[in-house]
Amino acid sequence: MKTNFLLRQTSIDDHTRAIIEKKVAKLDKFFREETTASVTISKQRDKEKLELTISQHGRIFRSEVLADDASHAIDTAVATIERQIRKNKTRLEKSLREGAFIKNADESFEDIAEEGEFDIRRKDLSLEPMNAEEAILQMNLSQHSFFVFKDADSGAVCVVYKRHGDSYGLIVTSD
Repeated sequence: MKTNFLLRQTSIDDHTRAIIEKKVAKLDKFFREETTASVTISKQRDKEKLELTISQHGRIFRSEVLADDASHAIDTAVATIERQIRKNKTRLEKSLREGAFIKNADESFEDIAEEGEFDIRRKDLSLEPMNAEEAILQMNLSQHSFFVFKDADSGAVCVVYKRHGDSYGLIVTSD
């Protein structure tokens, strides 16, 4: 697995970088060689924020951890992604490395209850043309964390969503 690092307002030494690469490499048993792991480390107040994102053939596994230092945060991030994989192992078995879920004698991990059928609720809506600011207003009025709308200028289907803190995100679809 190839590991890319992005450091924002912080730096790490070579020893910490090696520790992170070693711990991310533990996930190699699940993924094929062409998989890429991105580790983003940033400073937030007096803590380190570590984001671990692994992408393989359009499927994304992501974990975000806030800890005192990056070497401690990577333990939690790797465990979170491993838990995500084990929780959805039936759905993921075909896309992950063959034999990924066979336990070796030297490995021990707790059994995680696999997710059953998804509870899907359907909501039909008509998309009203509006701009992003109007969509954010509608989202806040409806007390949801996201809102789907049609962009008045381009006609594209868009989604605004509330991010951590007081910021918003905008997803714009394309054909």
